[in-house]
Amino acid sequence: MSINQHNKAVIFDMDGVVFDSERAVYKGWKELAEKYGFENLDIPYMRCIGVNAASSKQIFLDYYGEDFPYDRYKDEQSKNYHEKYDGGRLPLKKGVRELLQRFKNNNYKTAIASSTRTELVVRQIQDAGLAEYFDVIVGGDMVLRSKPEPDIFLLACDELKCTPSEAYVIEDSYNGIRAAYAAKMHPIMVPDMLMPDDEMRGKADAVLEDLLAVSEYIGIK
Repeated sequence: MSINQHNKAVIFDMDGVVFDSERAVYKGWKELAEKYGFENLDIPYMRCIGVNAASSKQIFLDYYGEDFPYDRYKDEQSKNYHEKYDGGRLPLKKGVRELLQRFKNNNYKTAIASSTRTELVVRQIQDAGLAEYFDVIVGGDMVLRSKPEPDIFLLACDELKCTPSEAYVIEDSYNGIRAAYAAKMHPIMVPDMLMPDDEMRGKADAVLEDLLAVSEYIGIK
């Protein structure tokens, strides 16, 4: 489904779309699970993809119990993650720089709408040398309700001065696609750790193999 070409906008999720960070975070949690002996990490972790910090914590507590020392484990995971990947060392997803340049060449308004807190989003985008490609950055701490609620995408549209129907959303997570769909936008799923199911195929305008396929789908060079 195409959009009004006079008001072109595209909103990117960050983790798993711009950066290959979902796997990096998962690897850190896996190391902690082995170190401290908590099992079945995949179940709560996969549920956390695409949601904000508060929702992630609650998912872990709901699964492992209220006495699960989430904050202590999260602090350790975060410390290890930043030591390894800060300073522009976080790997980019294939084709992201090329796709962003094509959007810029075709005068698209662009935004990041990430469940990660804003300060970290800004720092990671700047460290990767991608800040010039984004007109707006919206972090998970700028809205009260996390994805799958549509709030973060609606705020990004407000900041871009476009209506939801005028914007594509590029997402890898179920909760992100649900949020974009609820906002009545044009969701494009580029799967990362979660493969599309029937619900995702129904809610997404398209499910594409990688980011370079997005430009072909939209029709930009």
